[in-house]
This record gives sequence, structure tokens and C-alpha cells, in this order.
Amino acid sequence: MGQVPNARDGLPDVTWRKSARSGKQGNCVELAPVPAHRVAVRNSRFPEGPALVFSAAEMSAFLADIKRGAYDDLLGPDDIALVS
Repeated sequence: MGQVPNARDGLPDVTWRKSARSGKQGNCVELAPVPAHRVAVRNSRFPEGPALVFSAAEMSAFLADIKRGAYDDLLGPDDIALVS
């Protein structure tokens, strides 16, 4: 994993996107594909803040863990019902 200190300036030519389930309040995580098969992640409320940059392997492993429920214990039962 790498980090870009200022996502707006350091990654000017990427197209950021967020989940279609994101609310209008702006509390979202945005992702963007970047060169060399990597994915950048930033806070939508702070676009000039840092972005974390993950390799394709790191992002694939993270998404696989999410799909198998590896992080479900971070949420309470009421929270899981909200995202189901």
C-alpha cells in the first residue's frame, strides 16, 4: 500500500467514484483506478486529503474478505441489517 499526501493534486487525472448507495451527506469513500493496476481510496469530504493506493492483489484480497464476511464483527446486528 502506498499513500498520496494530497489526492486532488497528486492524482489529477483520475475519475473518482463512490457507491450508488452513498447518501447525499458526503460521508463517503471514493475509489479510482490508477496506473499500474492499482486502486486509490479517499474520503469524499476531504478530496485534498490523502489517498491510500492499493495494488490489484491487495484490493482483490480485501474485497474477497468483505464478501466472505470477515469484517462483519465490526458492525452490530442493526448495522448489518442496514446494508443488507
